Amino acid sequence: PGILAFLADTLLVLSFQTPLKKTNTLIGQMGITFINAYVPSALCCPSRASILTGKYPHNHHVVNNTLEGNCSSKLWQKIQEPYTFPALLKAMCGYQTFFAGKYLNEYGAEDAGGVGHVPPGWSFWYALEKNSKYYNYTLSVNGKARRHGENYSVDYLTDVLANMSLDFLEYKSNFEPFFMMIATPAPHSPWTPAPQYTKSFQNVSAPRNSNFNIHGKNKHWLIRQAKTPMSNSSIQFLDDAYRKRWQTLLSVDDLIEKLVKKLEVNGELDNTYIFYTSDNGFHTGQFSLPIDKRQLYEFDIKVPLLVRGPGIKPNQTNKMLVANIDLGPTILDIAGYDLNKTQMDGMSLLPLLRGDKNVTWRSDFLVEYQGEGYNGSDPTCPGLGPGVTHCFPDCVCEDSYNNTYACVRTLSASWDLQYCEFDDREVFVEVYNLTADPHQINNIAKTIDQEILEKMNYRLMMLQSCSGATCRTPGVFDPGYRFDPRLMFSNHGLRARRFSAQFL
Repeated sequence: PGILAFLADTLLVLSFQTPLKKTNTLIGQMGITFINAYVPSALCCPSRASILTGKYPHNHHVVNNTLEGNCSSKLWQKIQEPYTFPALLKAMCGYQTFFAGKYLNEYGAEDAGGVGHVPPGWSFWYALEKNSKYYNYTLSVNGKARRHGENYSVDYLTDVLANMSLDFLEYKSNFEPFFMMIATPAPHSPWTPAPQYTKSFQNVSAPRNSNFNIHGKNKHWLIRQAKTPMSNSSIQFLDDAYRKRWQTLLSVDDLIEKLVKKLEVNGELDNTYIFYTSDNGFHTGQFSLPIDKRQLYEFDIKVPLLVRGPGIKPNQTNKMLVANIDLGPTILDIAGYDLNKTQMDGMSLLPLLRGDKNVTWRSDFLVEYQGEGYNGSDPTCPGLGPGVTHCFPDCVCEDSYNNTYACVRTLSASWDLQYCEFDDREVFVEVYNLTADPHQINNIAKTIDQEILEKMNYRLMMLQSCSGATCRTPGVFDPGYRFDPRLMFSNHGLRARRFSAQFL
């Protein structure tokens, strides 16, 4: 079958159905919507590396959006890129492969080979140099730099990606199956909509859920330091950003409609799997954090996932716990590749897509993030001292060195739970029962049953050191789970966790 994957940039679940009406109709309503889809790290480069490799961050070693954090570095190119799922698709499954859009945030950096570097596995390569833009950018066109300006008709990146993709579908070989990955800049900043959409959604503002503009009590210090209530200027800024993000998505909706129609005209739509997802979520005012991602909460780690294709019944929703590390195994499984030959941590979604009965599925997965900060003080936020970053003018910092955490996100018949530990001096713990508290307002770490805490702590250590099949062992609330309380809360255990966090 043909395979087409659309990847949005920082698109949270709450904000995709209204601006992406055609996408929802053409993919979601014609197939399956996963309502519990997550990313193991709420930051662009680590998350995209997880999609490409099918691995958790502690196994692909991309920890942030910098070259020093292994984002598109020479080490990444040497150790991980040859074993990404597109490389296997092309070399082992005979697929012609096409990439267009944002790859990894530091792609094209001079210290990592510049735009002349074309990763293994791509027959046709149209990659954006560095991070998301809409105008005034450089593309690597099969290793050659092509500069674009600011003329809407020829330079608006979402439309350029649409035209390149349509050309590929028009002229590709009909003797080989195809895989396409289209990674749009939208709705990432700088949130530049196409001219025809600048007046859309004039009355839209960011959602005012129960966790909007409230103090994050009993949370990690970084959340607690946010100013509550937010300043009027911060609220205006995040509302404007939210509106512009929706405006940029209207061009993505057009792109997807064009490609689905092209597949239909070509007679290929019924034999093509189409995926739509995002690399991470985004927050706008929750717990008085103006705008960013990087946090452990649902609004940053939960993403849309829509899939249609052969054998997938229309108008389905699926509640299983799925993660972006599952996309690579799923696509390889569709192509007929033996997943036992990979080192991937994820699971193939194909049995869920086909509606197979009696599927044994995971009940938990790992979330991990290594915080970033500056060694010097941020002049806009001198009171917080060194080690913070991404600070707003009213001194709300969105990240810090010790915003380094790991979580077990559990979803089973009996529990909808998140357990998190921070790698800081106090080993701060946050626990949320999302059945009773879907917006994660109340940290129940000090009131939850001690045995559950101990089991989750042990499970977290297991997942932080897992690789391949050991990442798919039974979770705490699975019948097959085995727990030895003698292993809990020892000095050895603490050292092991700290080491694994540093090793990230």
